[in-house]
Amino acid sequence: MSILLRAPQHTGAWNWDLEEHFAPGLGSALTTAARMVEVLREHGLMHRAEGLRWGWFTKGIGGLGITTEFSLLNRTLDDKDLPRRILGCRPEEFPEAEILGIFVLGRGTYIDASGREHSEDGLVGLIMHPAEDGLSAVLEVYHDVWADYDFFGRPHPQVYGHNAPRLSAALRDLDALLGVPADPGESTYFGVTEGYGLARTEPDELIDGLGLDRSDKL
Repeated sequence: MSILLRAPQHTGAWNWDLEEHFAPGLGSALTTAARMVEVLREHGLMHRAEGLRWGWFTKGIGGLGITTEFSLLNRTLDDKDLPRRILGCRPEEFPEAEILGIFVLGRGTYIDASGREHSEDGLVGLIMHPAEDGLSAVLEVYHDVWADYDFFGRPHPQVYGHNAPRLSAALRDLDALLGVPADPGESTYFGVTEGYGLARTEPDELIDGLGLDRSDKL
């Protein structure tokens, strides 16, 4: 059975500033997320939105340290009643609490070196920020299947060839859907975002044919 290791930070991230293209607010964030999930579904990166998770904050205090999870078992992201249900989860002690960012939860498919498909929870992370001053979205990945070397520094060209092009195609389609190109997210110890994928390992980074072993931080 294939075991997919997950990094504590993203290996790649892409940000879309949608202020000039989409209305702000929770309802707009959810309907936009529904359309983005459909693109991810077409590429096998997220089969459906299974749930939502978000934190709360208040102005003047900041993050409250309270996290809410909401199942979408019997609902869809574009359900017109969903914004009301989400806001109904607001903590009673903080009636002015606002949503920090909504994580869309779901499973996707990655492909191993032999070409076998595997379902993985949280294969990609889609985060919507429904701020009143403008909508934004983020897509993150946390695994090494999108990179040319695994977390141990070993080359895995078959895994890379099976998965990286799927991610690249999905990102291009998301750009087309949203009408604005994604900005690369910040680099982490586990990867560098470059274009529609992760930066390739340069020859001068190799030692005896191996890349950087990042497994010590997993």
